[in-house]
Amino acid sequence: MYKDTLRQYINLLAVIGTIMINGLANALPLNGQSTGEISDRFQVYFVPAGYVFSIWGLIYICLIAFAVYQMLPSQRENPRLRRIGYLFALSCLANVAWLFLWHYEYFVATVVVMLILLLLLIAIYLRLQIGKIQVAPLERWCVNIPFSIYLGWITVATIANVTSLLDYIQWDGWGISPLTWTLIMLIAGVGIASAMSFTRGDIAYMLVIIWAYVGIGIKHANTPLVATGAWVTTALVVIMLVIGAIRARQDGQAFKPAG
Repeated sequence: MYKDTLRQYINLLAVIGTIMINGLANALPLNGQSTGEISDRFQVYFVPAGYVFSIWGLIYICLIAFAVYQMLPSQRENPRLRRIGYLFALSCLANVAWLFLWHYEYFVATVVVMLILLLLLIAIYLRLQIGKIQVAPLERWCVNIPFSIYLGWITVATIANVTSLLDYIQWDGWGISPLTWTLIMLIAGVGIASAMSFTRGDIAYMLVIIWAYVGIGIKHANTPLVATGAWVTTALVVIMLVIGAIRARQDGQAFKPAG
């Protein structure tokens, strides 16, 4: 029981620390520059309009909900939460590490840390068996949905981070134009979203992808190829979302109970 209590408090402190440091990073700002100012230096197309990044507010609200929920005495021995172990605290550490590396312009290292964060969130997602088991509504809102949204955004952020690094090192794209590479990445994102839709029926994850893709279409409205690609792939993700939601509803009775 002591270990479970310790895990609960570490998770709570990890969330609080992550939110505080992220706030200070732009309020100070770290190294005299904001996160967005650094991002704007790169000439890449797989970056959405500025308003899209407001999703971090939702992510942090969701993570606070998770932290509070997992602190409840009734959840101390919840087998799903115990399976996460300290992976969540490690993901918070990766989040903070990425922020410092980004602000101090260690761009190669940011990709490494972003991939670590992505892998940690995937591990959490799989251990929670999101979309595979049936849970109570409160647990779905405080556990499943927060990690679906977080994973969805970090999926997009990882692709964007890689494209920024490639621009930084002035990669020639093997002779393929940046516009074409953007279309390839948009399609790759659709492939990932399709897998999540058909295997998990994860609406929250899909909505994040749609949110990001719409933002890409809006930001690059003056670049017809990118804008058209963004809107077409957004439509494809919407279709996948509907199909996945229908399949999830049909398979709902087949879910095994959590435990």
